[in-house]
Amino acid sequence: MSAGSKALRRIAEALERIQPAPADAPDFEGADAFVWHVAPDRLAPVPRVNRVDLGLLHGIDRARDTLLENTRHFARGLPANNALLWGARGMGKSSLVKAIHAAIVAEGHALKIVEVQREDLPSIGRLLTLLRAAPQRFVLFCDDLSFSHDDQHYKSLKAVLDGGIEGRPENVVFYATSNRRHLMPRDMIENERGSAINPSEAVEEKVSLSDRFGLWLGFHPCSQDDYLAMIEGYCAAWGIIIDKASLRAEAIEWQATRGARSGRVAWQFFTDLAARRGVQL
Repeated sequence: MSAGSKALRRIAEALERIQPAPADAPDFEGADAFVWHVAPDRLAPVPRVNRVDLGLLHGIDRARDTLLENTRHFARGLPANNALLWGARGMGKSSLVKAIHAAIVAEGHALKIVEVQREDLPSIGRLLTLLRAAPQRFVLFCDDLSFSHDDQHYKSLKAVLDGGIEGRPENVVFYATSNRRHLMPRDMIENERGSAINPSEAVEEKVSLSDRFGLWLGFHPCSQDDYLAMIEGYCAAWGIIIDKASLRAEAIEWQATRGARSGRVAWQFFTDLAARRGVQL
């Protein structure tokens, strides 16, 4: 082999390392949930999803019903919107997405959920190419989605929401959770207004990302009644019998020490209660 041929071969091998071969389609029938990984690209099946039953999620009835209907439409092959679940921490945004997926699967629909990490959004085009060719329907799920100053990942997300020239695959819908309604901190938006040559255009480019979600579902801090209803629901589901007055007093004391009241705090209290009662979760 000549020196020139050897050099070309080394260049070709280097290019293959930089740009890996397209990922092979996994066995989508082997699992209902997958996690997208890069370097190398692959969809890893999740044999057991960490989630709670839909009936145990209290205080978010409107968001639950809206997202359930949208997901059911999508699973049936009907039009459906991308959804942004935004609002208070610990109020069940990600739990709702996973619970609704389980409920739809239980109805007999072949719906898959694929979790994508925010830092892997630049690879989203390769993932869409993989899913577009599959016969199943997929919910792409990105938890705790937000963008900071000089973060360009939001541009990759537009491929999912708008789909570019090819359009979003008909068998894919995107659900994201965020503590921020516009996915970006307010001070970042204000900085854009103050420093850009054309402030309105600079802000519009970033804020318009959230506008590409057809559904905006807001989650707000729960009331004390909802907080107690969550805990009572957990007790009933795991068979823990406790005097209602004692449960109320202990639960209120717990949330007072945390300085917050949310679904997450309710679950943390119940975890402590179950441990004291010797109940496995």
